[in-house]
Amino acid sequence: MTTFPNSPKLLKGGIVLVDPTTSAVRRIIALQYNPDTVSRTLQVQGAGETGERSDVLRLKGTPVETIKLDAEIDLTDQLEFPDQNPDAGRLGLYPQLAALETIIYPSSSQLSANHNLAQVGTLEILPMEAPLTLFIWSKNRILPVRITDFSITEEAFDPSLNPIRAKVSLGMRVLSVSDVGFSDKAGNLFMVYLQNKERLVTKSKAGSFDVFGINGIL
Repeated sequence: MTTFPNSPKLLKGGIVLVDPTTSAVRRIIALQYNPDTVSRTLQVQGAGETGERSDVLRLKGTPVETIKLDAEIDLTDQLEFPDQNPDAGRLGLYPQLAALETIIYPSSSQLSANHNLAQVGTLEILPMEAPLTLFIWSKNRILPVRITDFSITEEAFDPSLNPIRAKVSLGMRVLSVSDVGFSDKAGNLFMVYLQNKERLVTKSKAGSFDVFGINGIL
């Protein structure tokens, strides 16, 4: 049975990890199923909180945007065809979960290196740098983010107690030029995101005073 030729291709959302120095792609994680909802919150960064009348309409910077979503992962179908994915029956969802979980872990080599520095008496040890995380939700939303919340609910297991169905809840904070500056790769991606928003505004149909039942504003 063939797919109807005019059916649109279903795009996936997901996460891409990029080296913050070289911009080389380290890992691509496509969500198995797109979540039904993506919740976004924008916290206005107004200057009016100072109490000065002259600041009431001023903005200190871009809003703080946070994103929340629940993604489902299910290995049930793959277990029916073990030849196509031999690791499915042996490891369950552990590889897929590990790919997501290790985003918020420093690597074992980084931990060992910092431990060795501490052992030889290094006075200042810098926090370990993680890859730049990009949340991709269509070509219109390629966002530099920092993962702020991460939880996993494992819902089913095979006889060896490997998880075979799970729900991953992600909370992310969009990184703006206020966070990283303009010269940073993340700052550049944020500016592209903002400029794309501004272009989309021009595609939105303008309203008129008639819908409010008035002729204008005095």
